[in-house]
Amino acid sequence: MSSLRRAFLDACAWDVAVRKPGNVSVHSAGHGMHARTFLDSAEACAGALCQPGAPVGVRIERAVAATWARVGCNTNLGILLLCAPIAAAAERLTAPVDEARLRQALAQTMATLTVEDAAAAFRAIVQANPGGLGATEAQDVRQSPTVTLREAMVLAAGRDRIAAQYRDGGAALFDLGLTAWRGHAGGAARAVSPQTVQRVFLAWLASDLDAHIVRKHGPALAQIVLNDAQRWSARAAAGERLDADPAFLAWDEALKSAGINPGTSADLTVATLMLAALTVRADTGRGGTERV
Repeated sequence: MSSLRRAFLDACAWDVAVRKPGNVSVHSAGHGMHARTFLDSAEACAGALCQPGAPVGVRIERAVAATWARVGCNTNLGILLLCAPIAAAAERLTAPVDEARLRQALAQTMATLTVEDAAAAFRAIVQANPGGLGATEAQDVRQSPTVTLREAMVLAAGRDRIAAQYRDGGAALFDLGLTAWRGHAGGAARAVSPQTVQRVFLAWLASDLDAHIVRKHGPALAQIVLNDAQRWSARAAAGERLDADPAFLAWDEALKSAGINPGTSADLTVATLMLAALTVRADTGRGGTERV
């Protein structure tokens, strides 16, 4: 198995191995799905996502198709939109892959996306049909695009953090995501753990309105979830074991009972974990001289 495919699968596995309030995990099903559904999705789409030399749009479209063929529902559109450019960027680098080079490669990958990438991604989004997907006047996904995928994402960046990563070259994945993963700015690389995953997820959820919640429930409810997340995020950053607090488990169940799924924050967490896996393997000398 290539290190790129392993990084993606590991990130997806950690996503459901850890309790992330409102999201499906091995500890708690929700939203009509179980952790196994997400693991099956990752296994099904990993080949398409990590196909050497494939354009970003092709990776997204084929990975969504593979997911639907396996599980018949949308479990990972946001993950694929984020991880496809990461995969395309990482495979251009010779190991070891340090954070600075990967950041530069990701920004370059997003800057050179094409209209064909947009067309393929649009078809994938229509097939996935994510909850709360509405119509837009400019570059609606149900129509053929006339701009590049990055330019299309720029139009949505003000209301969607996944789109904002395309606009900004993935900057927040490094500045917010990997900083939370390390524990603080400038911190050393460390192995992933349940506490690490929760810290990253809560950092995303506590820093802005979750777009998936906004689309399905509106900004007022998303703000309430953000306020709650800020309190838990501060405790996670301080090193507390949140699963030891019954209130944390109750928050998870309350969100699921209300149909509230912070899906965008979970997607950004998976992308962060994939980046971390790629750079940690390089930092610990496990990359050798192979291409990622």
